[in-house]
Amino acid sequence: MSIYDFKADSLKGDTVSLKDFEGKVLLVVNTASACGFTPQYAGLEALQKDFAARGFTVLGFPCNQFGGQEPGTAEEIAGFCQTTYDVSFPLFAKIDVNGTLAHPLYNFLKSEKSGLLGPAIKWNFTKFLVDRSGRVVDRFSPTTKPEALRDKIEALL
Repeated sequence: MSIYDFKADSLKGDTVSLKDFEGKVLLVVNTASACGFTPQYAGLEALQKDFAARGFTVLGFPCNQFGGQEPGTAEEIAGFCQTTYDVSFPLFAKIDVNGTLAHPLYNFLKSEKSGLLGPAIKWNFTKFLVDRSGRVVDRFSPTTKPEALRDKIEALL
C-alpha cells in the first residue's frame, strides 16, 4: 500500500486520486486558518514555488480537531488561504486526522510514521514527507518550520 491508493475531496468538492501525484515528492500537512502555526502557510507556499518545477507538491488538509481552529466553510478556507498567503498548492476538504472518523489517508500516514508521543496527530501543521514512490519517509512536528525541511526535500528531488 502507498499514498497513491487513497482519494480525497478537494475544497471544491471534486474527488481527487492521490495517484494524480505519483512520481512527485509530497509534503502532506494538516492545516488550520486560526492557529498559532497558521503563518507556516507562507513557508509552505515558498517551498511549493521553489520546488514545484522539480516535481514537488504540498498537499494541505484543513482540520478542525485542534481547538476548533478551522471552523470555516470550504469557500472561507479557500478565500483565506488565497487572500492571506496566496496559496497555490492543492487544498482538500476539511477532514479529521484522529479518531473513528479519521480520513483513511491519515490512518495510513500515522501507521507509516509514528510521532514522538505515538501515532496520533497532536496538533495542526504536522507534516509528512513522501518520496517519489509514495513511501512516507519522515514526519515532522507542528513546531518544525517548513523552511527547515528544504534540505530533506532537496535530497528527495
